[in-house]
Amino acid sequence: MKKIILTALTLSFFSSLAFAQKPALGVVDKVIKAEDNFNKLVARKGIKSAFLEVADPEGIVFKPQAVSIVDFYTNIDKQPGSLSWKPNFARISANGDLAFSAGPYIYQNGKNDTDKVYGDYVSIWRADVGNNMKLLMDLGIQHPEPEQDAVTDFTEPDSSKLIAPSKDPFNGKNIILATDKLFNHSLSISSLASYKEFLSPEGRYYFPGFEPIVGQDKIMKFIDNEDISISAETVNAGRSTSNDLAYSYGTARIKKGDVVSNYNYVRIWEIDKDHKWDILLEVFSAVENE
Repeated sequence: MKKIILTALTLSFFSSLAFAQKPALGVVDKVIKAEDNFNKLVARKGIKSAFLEVADPEGIVFKPQAVSIVDFYTNIDKQPGSLSWKPNFARISANGDLAFSAGPYIYQNGKNDTDKVYGDYVSIWRADVGNNMKLLMDLGIQHPEPEQDAVTDFTEPDSSKLIAPSKDPFNGKNIILATDKLFNHSLSISSLASYKEFLSPEGRYYFPGFEPIVGQDKIMKFIDNEDISISAETVNAGRSTSNDLAYSYGTARIKKGDVVSNYNYVRIWEIDKDHKWDILLEVFSAVENE
């Protein structure tokens, strides 16, 4: 398996060396502003209209399977209740074309505090031809009301990773697909060994019923304590043109103790100083018929 890992990492290294004239640097505040505008749209126009307004033409949500944002919200009735959220974790690619944010949300369909549903969301954004951020992917988890606020982490992209748009975006996508499939294969052998190899030291883990877990050591301890084993299958992936930020998603069957359940997963990948792709964020969304 180490030979396969080395091959995948070598490919990612050489694909990042196609330097040319450098475009403008992405700023993480760009995605924070997109989330703020989205939040205001929901408050002003409602959930359905807001999602349709910000959706990327290829954007997806999980209801419970991956479906088009546009198709789903076009074909449902106006959604009741109020939804608000606040990002506390975000990154943007050096070229500014791909970003994500994550943070707590509150959904309320009633007037009492007992009607509130708490959780955390993860959203991926992609810049369109006019450089406007559009919602490419959105999902979340539910958990009890948080006991304390999470630490905010809005880190600017590394300017040393700033390069011209890739001349071969399909090859870039294939590298992420191969890396995601490799990780899934290794999960079938050992969950703990896989996370030790692939997870960023500052990684975040979003699992239904629990508040987000931050840091490789705490995540591995959680997986061990909860007796989690995972079998997963890659569906699709994408990568920024600056080759520093990527995403993948797929389906998973997770055994937690004696209980086996189905999930969708989304992973955010970030390239490290050694040109190795690490998982910066992973979220599992339970598959439930709605």
